[in-house]
Amino acid sequence: MTKQIEVTKEDLERYYTLRQQKTEMEKEMNQLKKKIHHYFDEHAGEKQKGSVTLGSYQASRQIRSSVQYNKKETIEKMEELNLKDFIIVEKTPDTEKLEAAIKLGLVEKEPFEDCKNTKLTQAIVVKEA
Repeated sequence: MTKQIEVTKEDLERYYTLRQQKTEMEKEMNQLKKKIHHYFDEHAGEKQKGSVTLGSYQASRQIRSSVQYNKKETIEKMEELNLKDFIIVEKTPDTEKLEAAIKLGLVEKEPFEDCKNTKLTQAIVVKEA
């Protein structure tokens, strides 16, 4: 036998209050983060790592770097330089075209039913009534 779960007015009220507090805290944390970054920009240099100890707290800024190539430009350059072995040819279904063809009756829907994945997400929204 499963236990019946009850949601009370107090539960909804508490959820609403905590959600409001979370929003306010995130806003304040973002302001403080900007202030700390500005401090490090002035004292360590822009985009430079740094560290400061004030009282019993230490703040340090790390700088991370990642490189991403512009897909279109890189492929064009590789093709110009005859580096076709460096290009991955990826087969991707054009699902927009497929959906349009199904709606127009040009393609049967049934063969593709088991190819679809439907993702469901849940969200709780509590607001004052």
